[in-house]
Amino acid sequence: MYEFLLAAAVEAEREALQQRAHGLTVIVTGAGPAAAATGAAWVLATEPYELALSVGIGGGFAPRAPIGSVAVSTRVVAADLGADSPDGFLPVEELGFAPRVEQPDERWSKRIATALSEAGLNVVTGTVLTVSTATGTAARTEELARRHPDAVAEAMEGFGVASAATMAELPFVEIRAISNTVGPRDREAWRIGAALEALTTVGQTLSALQAPDVA
Repeated sequence: MYEFLLAAAVEAEREALQQRAHGLTVIVTGAGPAAAATGAAWVLATEPYELALSVGIGGGFAPRAPIGSVAVSTRVVAADLGADSPDGFLPVEELGFAPRVEQPDERWSKRIATALSEAGLNVVTGTVLTVSTATGTAARTEELARRHPDAVAEAMEGFGVASAATMAELPFVEIRAISNTVGPRDREAWRIGAALEALTTVGQTLSALQAPDVA
C-alpha cells in the first residue's frame, strides 16, 4: 500500500479532498510557498511517505486549462522568484543560486493524470507556476505566458511542497482544480464550488491509488 501526503492551503480544500476518500492524509499549511514548504517539511520529517502532493484549486491559463479542468504538473516553477532589472525580470536560475528542487515525478504524474481522466475529469498536463502574488492583470498574464509558454496553471504552494519533498528525497506531483482564468481579477467569474467538487473526485482517485490492489 502506498502512503501519500497531500498538502492543501486551506481547510475547504482539505474537506473537499477527504469528503469521499478513505485513508487519505491531507494537511493544511496555509497560503504561499513558505508556509507550504514549512508545513510539508515538518510532517515529512516525522512520518514516512511514498509521494508528496500539492493539491488545491488554482487559476488556469486559457485556453489550455479552462475553468472546470484539472491540471497535473509535469514541471513546477517559482515564477516570481528572482530579481528585477532594467531589462526585465531575471529568474532565479539565471542568477546562479537557484534552490535545488526535483521536478514532478514523471511516472507518478502520468499515472495520476490517467486515473483522473478515467474518473471523468478533464485533465490537462504541463507546467504549474508558483507565485507569491496571484496574477490579476492582463499585462502580468502576458508576461508569464511569454516566459512560460508551457504553463497550464498558477497557484501559490507547489514550489514550496516540492522543496520539502526534495529535502525528504521523495517524488512530488502538483494537482490543481481550475476555478478561474489567470488574468484580470474578476471574482464573479470564479467557480470555486465546482473546483472543490472536482477536488472531491481527485481525493477519491488518489485514495484508490493508495489501495493494495493497485500497488
